[in-house]
This record gives sequence, C-alpha cells and structure tokens, in this order.
Amino acid sequence: MKTRALALVISLLATFSLQAQTNERYIEVTGTSEIEIVPDKIHYLIEIREYFEEEFDGKSKPEEYRTKVPLSKIEQGLRKVLAETGIPQNAIRTQEVGDYWRQQGQDFLVSKQLDITLTDFNQINEIVSCIDTKGVHNMRIGELENKDMLAYHQKGKIEALKAAQKKAAYLVEALGKRLGGVIRIVEQESGNAFRFAQSNVLSSDAASFDNFRTIKKNYSMQVRFEITD
Repeated sequence: MKTRALALVISLLATFSLQAQTNERYIEVTGTSEIEIVPDKIHYLIEIREYFEEEFDGKSKPEEYRTKVPLSKIEQGLRKVLAETGIPQNAIRTQEVGDYWRQQGQDFLVSKQLDITLTDFNQINEIVSCIDTKGVHNMRIGELENKDMLAYHQKGKIEALKAAQKKAAYLVEALGKRLGGVIRIVEQESGNAFRFAQSNVLSSDAASFDNFRTIKKNYSMQVRFEITD
C-alpha cells in the first residue's frame, strides 16, 4: 500500500514538473563579439628551392640547364641576410624539407621551408628588400600569436554574453515584459577572421600584408533568459 502511494506521489510530481516546463516562458538569443588583437609574435615562412643559374640568363632552354645552385648555398645567403636584419639564429627553425620533381630523367630540386619568428612587421620589409629572390619559392605570413591570448578569449566571451543580454532585454521590453534570470548558456564555436594568413609576399611594399597585421577573433554565445511580468 505504501509503495502504491509513493508511486502516485512520484507520478504527480513528474506531471507537475512536465507542466511547469511546458508553461515556461523564455527568450533565447545569440550574442556576438569581435576582438582585434595585435600580435607580439609573427611566424614568417620562407620556402627556398634549388635552381639553375641558366634559368636567369634569359636565353637558355630548360633542357640546357646545367649549373645547379645547391640548397646549402641558398640557405647560407638567406641566413646571412636575416642576421644582418637583426634576427638571431635561434629565431629560425626548419619546418620541412622536400624535393621538387621536374621531368622524367631530370634531377630533383631540393626545397626547405624555414619558420622565422619575428616581433615586428617592419622586419618583413627589411627581409624582403634585402633577400635574393632567385632561390626563394615562396614567402608568406604564418601564425600570429599573443602571449595574453587567454585573457582576450575571456574578454570576447564576456562581451558576447553582454550583447545577448542587451538584445534579449530590448526585445522583451518591447512586449511589455521584463527579462528574468538566465536559464541556459551555450558557448558556440569561436572563429578567426582568418586562420593563418596565406599571402605570398614577394615585394617590399608593406601594403602587401597590411590586412594581416592583427588577429581578429569572433565569439558567439547562445543564451536563454526567463521572461517575467
């Protein structure tokens, strides 16, 4: 008998709970924010590749190429330029080494990509203006970093929450109601305005990479608020 009574009470509580959820009044909105961050660490990627001197004499055909410039000589010249622009050797690391297939029966050309850590975009101007580009296949801006990135993430999320609250408040007030407490918060995936800048930079013109001087992070928070009279 006691068991049946207990089951009846549980059933009634479940019914009341379900009814309360059904009658729950709420508004759900999404708040967004964007944070622009000035990087304090810039990864500049330079890919160097072996080449033939005859490529640049203006008259030789590919089948006449004979004098290969080895990768070691190209890298030596590059490191010399980097040292002259004030970049220490410990700021340069080899990211990858590969080879370039030309045509059947012809030699492979070895390539190497260097990751150079910079602290100032002006250093890129200096590198580009001094480098011998004959052995350079590609130069581009890679990852941008900031040591206070976590603090920026927190600020961006808080701003997105405030934006959601502001939006919900004026929508509810337009209906003659008041905004109540928070029922649920869902953090949506944050994104970058760009991931890693894939811009080829082969000139000393600073405008070539002006669009990549900052890190732009976007934040989005979905929030459900209670509606009260």
